Amino acid sequence: MIRLLKPLDYYQHKYGTKLYGLNKLYLMMEKQHNRGQEGAGIACVKLNTEPGNEYMFRERAEGKDAITEIFSGINNYDDFVGELYMGHLRYSTTGKSGLKYVHPFLRRNNWKAKNLCLCGNFNMTNIDEIFDKITSQGQCPRIFSDSYIMLEWMGHRLDREVERNFIEAKERNLAGTAITDYIDNHVAMGNVLQTTMPDFDGGYVVCGLTGSGEMFSMRDPWGIRPAFYYMNDEVVALASERPVLQTTFDISCDDVQELHPGQALVVNRRGETHLEQVIGQKGDSACSFERIYFSRGSDRDIYQERKQLGRQLTNSILKAVDYDVDHTVFSFIPNTAEVAYYGMLGGFKQYLNDQKIKKIEALGHIPTHEELEAILHDYVRSEKAAWKDIKLRTFITEGNSRNDLASHVYDITYEVLERDVDNLVIIDDSIVRGTTLKESIIRILDRLHPKKIVIVSSAPQIRYPDYYGIDMAKLEEFCAFRACIELLKERGMHDVIDEVYRLCKMELGKPKAEMQCPVKRLYKPFTVEELNAKIVEMLRPDDVVTPIELVFQSIEGLHAACPNHKGDWYFTGNYPTPGGTKLCNQAFVNFIENVYQYENKF
Repeated sequence: MIRLLKPLDYYQHKYGTKLYGLNKLYLMMEKQHNRGQEGAGIACVKLNTEPGNEYMFRERAEGKDAITEIFSGINNYDDFVGELYMGHLRYSTTGKSGLKYVHPFLRRNNWKAKNLCLCGNFNMTNIDEIFDKITSQGQCPRIFSDSYIMLEWMGHRLDREVERNFIEAKERNLAGTAITDYIDNHVAMGNVLQTTMPDFDGGYVVCGLTGSGEMFSMRDPWGIRPAFYYMNDEVVALASERPVLQTTFDISCDDVQELHPGQALVVNRRGETHLEQVIGQKGDSACSFERIYFSRGSDRDIYQERKQLGRQLTNSILKAVDYDVDHTVFSFIPNTAEVAYYGMLGGFKQYLNDQKIKKIEALGHIPTHEELEAILHDYVRSEKAAWKDIKLRTFITEGNSRNDLASHVYDITYEVLERDVDNLVIIDDSIVRGTTLKESIIRILDRLHPKKIVIVSSAPQIRYPDYYGIDMAKLEEFCAFRACIELLKERGMHDVIDEVYRLCKMELGKPKAEMQCPVKRLYKPFTVEELNAKIVEMLRPDDVVTPIELVFQSIEGLHAACPNHKGDWYFTGNYPTPGGTKLCNQAFVNFIENVYQYENKF
């Protein structure tokens, strides 16, 4: 979001264009365009327009080129010469697609102050409860989705806030357009946020504009989703990633502030800005997967954290290659694992340096030139073995096309290994479904004929669904979960599956705030290594005989590398909100009733 604080003529005089705000919005959106994009949208509000003239504009488009399509397709740029701007990039993660799901969402009304434009990064876990609350008041939402339900609920409360000011204006004996002016200048968005946001369970950063010129953004009280802002005397700007603001406004890291959990940034129509604690902080659960994968790696802190995630895997990788570094080539799966790869190389450089020191010290005499040359010749062998030909993250692609796409995503650099002699260690940021490994990566890496393939994940095993931003809602999609179920079946431990199913059903009968997560019990009988071996067995293509080993980050390693981002529910099942726990229990019940029982009939 961008709010210009000076008259438009100021930007024309200083920067040579009244489109200063729109140009900055375009740059922010392109700089945050770093994941598989399903659509994009922008909105603009003009202040001080006369009746009969439009004051709120919106453009949306679908597809990977949506940003370009929007900005090149604007027929009249004068429409987007305004003071308030908002942009959004959507990533299709729920199976719902189409222009009607692309943000921002717009609620129209003939009263300026009742017009609401909304966008955000969120998944709400209790949207059914909000839906029931809205319908019980007589409303009839057109679409059942968290975005539209949020729009209608906040729009309803905005209507009440406007009506409150209408009554006050009448009590002051105002009439005609004086009433409108009074409303526009006295709407308190804090009242709207305080009567809506406490009802939502989920991870969110919600942003909005009103037709009268109010701008706001609010972060969930658990701090799950991130938001950063920058203010000076010319502009207020907010984005979900810090480097976007730094690059767009040419500022330092310390110039950017983070919105706190439960806090809102509010700018009224006069440009007056304040921070408001709408909801008290409920937890310290900033999403660790933002650090591993979602957010841009150019952030100062994220870059160092990802390097550390790779560096601290050194000992585990050494065991996997039997300490034979001389015959091991290191690489990464593009593109987001690159920073962790640099950290992994750093760890092995340090390991080799330590080994060289020990060898020199063990000589017991001043080394000859030849001895030094032989010792110092040891080095970390790194190559770009894998290439990504399509900028596509298959784990957020709709299921019916995922396998076909995955088989075409990667290629290799041929003959970078000594056949049947060299190990290949290749690091990825995370392993979710394993689809790309099975359909493409393992088979394509096998063409290099390594002695052994070691696939490294800078994240721990993803065992549980996410309901707070990237909606991976089905347990059976995770390779770690499927491996666990297969091990339980192989070892005759069907009673564990039955017991967890019974407990989940029992938990779902409790008040949501009292629910526990019995799904965790499924994993207790097995070590990480046992699960790894089963995952390899399940993902190995039939025609690949090369030994394969998986190395995952530990939970302790995750927290050591990302100490300020404690949200680890993907890996531990420790959901920060009651809604997350409820949905995980429901996901296991759904798995048993819709998948497990069906599979075991045959």
